[in-house]
Amino acid sequence: MTKYNELQVEANKSKKRVGRGIAAGQGKTAGRGTKGQGARTGKKLGATFMGGQRTLVRAVPKARGFKSMRTPAQVVYLDHLNAFKGKTVDNFALFEAGYIATPFHSVKVIARGELTEVVTVKVAGASKSVQAAIEKAGGTFEKTPVPIKQSTKQAEASDK
Repeated sequence: MTKYNELQVEANKSKKRVGRGIAAGQGKTAGRGTKGQGARTGKKLGATFMGGQRTLVRAVPKARGFKSMRTPAQVVYLDHLNAFKGKTVDNFALFEAGYIATPFHSVKVIARGELTEVVTVKVAGASKSVQAAIEKAGGTFEKTPVPIKQSTKQAEASDK
């Protein structure tokens, strides 16, 4: 069996010359079969042509509207913050506690349940009612930018 690194590969493969006699292997019909639209010279059919019947491209309706490419904020509920009694709640703390999937995306705290503990919240966003609930419980809310993930290349360079 040939190994991947032992393959004989040419960068510029020469074009196959068809229709140059029987001995050449691609003579007579030159790989086009016998008769029919595909055997003729001239304009070839488009990739979507289906022999005259309505094509799939025309049958499927156009996807109209707008699709946002922005990733929505990760949601954390107000009653989840009770687990962080007297601590600072930021993206990394929420990630370690398992409330969010990644610390490097925006997080928004949404009102649900009741906050009974004093917490300092430092995330990208919180609804007005959540901010009021945090202040009422004796804590503080600070809007902070989303932490940017350090590239591994930069980390390796700083280690040296």
